[in-house]
Amino acid sequence: MRKALEGVRVLDMTHVQSGPSCTQILAWLGADVVKIEAPTGDITRKQLRDLPDVDSLYFTMLNCNKRSITLNMKSARGKELFTEMVKKFDILAENFGPGAVDRMGFSWEKLQELNPRLIYASIKGFGDGPYTHFKAYEVVAQAMGGSMSTTGFEDGPPLATGAQIGDSGTGMHTVAGILAALYQREHTGRGQRVTVAMQHAVLNLCRVKLRDQQRLAHGPLKEYPNAEFGDEVPRSGNASGGGQPGWAVKCAPGGPNDYIYVIVQPVGWEPIAKLIGRPELADDPEWSTPEARLNKLDKMFQLIEDWTSGHNKWEVLAKLNAHNVPCGPILSTKEIIEDTSLAENEIVVKVDHPERGEFTTVGMPIKLSDSPTTVERSPLLGEHNQEIYGSELGLPEQELAELKANGVI
Repeated sequence: MRKALEGVRVLDMTHVQSGPSCTQILAWLGADVVKIEAPTGDITRKQLRDLPDVDSLYFTMLNCNKRSITLNMKSARGKELFTEMVKKFDILAENFGPGAVDRMGFSWEKLQELNPRLIYASIKGFGDGPYTHFKAYEVVAQAMGGSMSTTGFEDGPPLATGAQIGDSGTGMHTVAGILAALYQREHTGRGQRVTVAMQHAVLNLCRVKLRDQQRLAHGPLKEYPNAEFGDEVPRSGNASGGGQPGWAVKCAPGGPNDYIYVIVQPVGWEPIAKLIGRPELADDPEWSTPEARLNKLDKMFQLIEDWTSGHNKWEVLAKLNAHNVPCGPILSTKEIIEDTSLAENEIVVKVDHPERGEFTTVGMPIKLSDSPTTVERSPLLGEHNQEIYGSELGLPEQELAELKANGVI
């Protein structure tokens, strides 16, 4: 069965996480992704290693289904080889610092000359302006994109989220830009520049907080549990902050992840009141309507927690779902990696690697009915030099040996 991006070729100059998360999705969708690495390799091959002298899980989990070649872009011959490859590819992706590819001698104008159909995707920390040349990392993007100021409890410091919304979140935005450019090229015949800033991607994911910033002009945010409001959106703990109040309540036996998140919809209050042993609250005018409960959300969730703390989260899940009450147990990373339903949905998959053996990784989150995905292992460093330079560019064996000896590949 033909894959969605079969025939599309990606020259992948990305490294660490934001770029590789983007190009891995493209590879899963069927694109031929060729990862260009310096002869020393992507830095994450050696970062956070759990086994000596073996590619780290950091690298293997972000570079599945790709091919790897090595190339010294500082050498004259390296630049020549890169020039030849650019002409044969549809997409060039990179996440170097601002201007790095230009300094290599490949400005956007130069790349357009070499290949007018090329889509050139760049991930940067920030957009044009005073932050352009600042270094950006995952949590830096969270800090400057609105996430950290609105995450945590009001009496505590700003917190980073465990979800990599700065890196992988930006990678997913870049996928959307690349696919849009590919589609437009079908009509125009021309490639184009795609640029996504990490700060901008995080802000896009935090848009509801900007919604609430503007709502503050008209008074306190009643859906928030905070007692006081200033002139900016506060941290509100585990409150949903949306139209339906929610909170994480404790369950037995009281471990760090023995919690369940419960949403109280208008239709859900009566069954919840009965489950917690307080059926009279279903008709009590002080509790029976969402408006009546708004000023005592803390008391409402305490009542629910008094009940849930006597049951484990799976028992609570079953009881609440029997009444169509939206809820979800807090799953630890251990529970996720052992979850049979996630394995059956091929979102948690096991992959064989020639050096580290079997490892577990996250599979393709996007399911296409006519384009099934098989998760293949990440490439070894320079594993496909012969395929690309020899078979595709036509370099003879002797030259390949010389290029390796001279540090070009």
